Amino acid sequence: MPRADLRHRRCAIYTRKSSEEGLEQEFNSLAAQREACEAYICSQQHEGWVLARTRYDDGGFSGGNLERPALQHLLTDIRADRIDIVVVYKVDRLTRSLADFARLVEIFDAQGVSFVSVTQQFNTTSSMGRLTLNVLLSFAQFEREVTGERIRDKIAVSKQKGMWMGGNVPLGYNASERTLAINPAEAETVRYIFALYLVLRRIQRVQEGGRVWRGWHLRIGPRQTVLGEHCARQGKR
Repeated sequence: MPRADLRHRRCAIYTRKSSEEGLEQEFNSLAAQREACEAYICSQQHEGWVLARTRYDDGGFSGGNLERPALQHLLTDIRADRIDIVVVYKVDRLTRSLADFARLVEIFDAQGVSFVSVTQQFNTTSSMGRLTLNVLLSFAQFEREVTGERIRDKIAVSKQKGMWMGGNVPLGYNASERTLAINPAEAETVRYIFALYLVLRRIQRVQEGGRVWRGWHLRIGPRQTVLGEHCARQGKR
């Protein structure tokens, strides 16, 4: 399919923010990215660059995969020959995955679409540009993995210090900020379950005598299995 007239190169601005924090503000991260990209497109008007009307903004979506509404809309428009140049504020706004970036570049090349990063002055129209972008994305992926490791380590240390890090509240406790406070009424139930196991010695038999608490019936599952293992250890003492 023939491309649009070279004197008019249709530019799509893609913006992304990983979290939803701050998106309610009138001038947020997405708006700042778009403003910088619009200014760059205006500076290239002599090359025939014109801004496409459609907005492609992904607020609250990770760059670790391609499952993003605005990005999928952009790819659809690219395949429909509506876009000539994809403009982003930084490369990692498009993706943080080297494998995903390679897939996107393949799609861009197949449709004759160029890719431009405003703040890094990179594009995919040359082999050197592709090499530079691949190196940059390798560091972006490394940073993402290191950040994930740091967060997991922090959660592990916090748990060791007895801090509550979220999730389903165990039976017998109430969540209060970063701590778990004993729920007196449910604590009595937990003591009853432990005592019942020490007598019956089998989780299945405890289940048969179970009662409904917090809207669910006592059943064998991860929480009850852990409870049973703990009871078994207590019984061996």
